[in-house]
Amino acid sequence: MSVLSLAFPAEAIAANVLTVARPLLGLGVLAAMMVVFKPLLVGLLRAALLVVKPRKSLEERSQRRMLQSVLMLNRMARDFDGVQPSLANELRAIASRQ
Repeated sequence: MSVLSLAFPAEAIAANVLTVARPLLGLGVLAAMMVVFKPLLVGLLRAALLVVKPRKSLEERSQRRMLQSVLMLNRMARDFDGVQPSLANELRAIASRQ
């Protein structure tokens, strides 16, 4: 340690500031790149998701929707079974037609 570093500690302070500023600067650049390339990154993630889990066909989706509606009608029929049996029977008939 020299006498000048004791008299002028600016060099030691500058070194400490640089050790703190470098990671912050790197994180700032990384955040800026993420903002700039966000659409590209989102597209890549969606493509990777489609590779892992492909989208179902239109027919499969319509069958799934049909099954959900039949299950909902049967659930409603069970709810109305004790209160309004005729309505429950109509709901079951509608569900059987689909």
